Amino acid sequence: MQAAATTVDAAEVAKFEAMAAEWWDPNGKFKPLHMLNPCRLDYITAQIAAEFGRDLSGPAPFAGLRLLDIGCGGGLLAEPMARLGARVTGADAAAGNIPVAQVHAAQSGLEIDYRHTTAEALAEAGEVFDVVLNMEVIEHVASPPAFLAACRALLKPGGLMICSTINRTPKSFMAAIVGAEWVMRWLPKGTHEWGKFITPDELFALLEKAGMEPVDRKGCVFNPVSWSWSLSDRDLSVNYVTASVKPS
Repeated sequence: MQAAATTVDAAEVAKFEAMAAEWWDPNGKFKPLHMLNPCRLDYITAQIAAEFGRDLSGPAPFAGLRLLDIGCGGGLLAEPMARLGARVTGADAAAGNIPVAQVHAAQSGLEIDYRHTTAEALAEAGEVFDVVLNMEVIEHVASPPAFLAACRALLKPGGLMICSTINRTPKSFMAAIVGAEWVMRWLPKGTHEWGKFITPDELFALLEKAGMEPVDRKGCVFNPVSWSWSLSDRDLSVNYVTASVKPS
């Protein structure tokens, strides 16, 4: 059998593999993700609940749903999804992330299927999911169109994909690169490339070309006074998140 084509960018994977051991340190190199995580989870859980008619106030509201977290890192999103009852697979192209995620899940008493693999390999193997989380990954892949096509193939008809990334604006350059990398030093210099950032309109067009139906998008806005993130219907100038559905 011919090996699956891959959109993995080896240089991008190496950046995150070098930081693998720090995934669960809230004050380490992944501090921005720890800070952003509650905002991301609010969006993800609301979209899944709305799409599949689940009551978030009940026990294990995502029971019966199979969920894939592509680019799972150390499991910052996979673990909350497992706690909500979903059957979770976490996939990452950086091999060093997987044992970190596995150990933390075991310490947390959670059963999560972590794999060192790619979206393309999972799709070629015929894996399918109700939900695909594709968070802060697309700006790091070699071919966004091919990557989104693989993600679509991984969804069951009627399945939901949540995709977040960074807008390509002067403000995002100042916030994500100058602020996060150069000034605050939350991330190593070179973690992000501004030219790889994608505007919301570009992402919607890419999703539609991949055969998805975009249904929602919101900004994730950082408030330097309260030192917290919140969702916004209007401000998508830096971080934003989208929801799209695979047609039944």
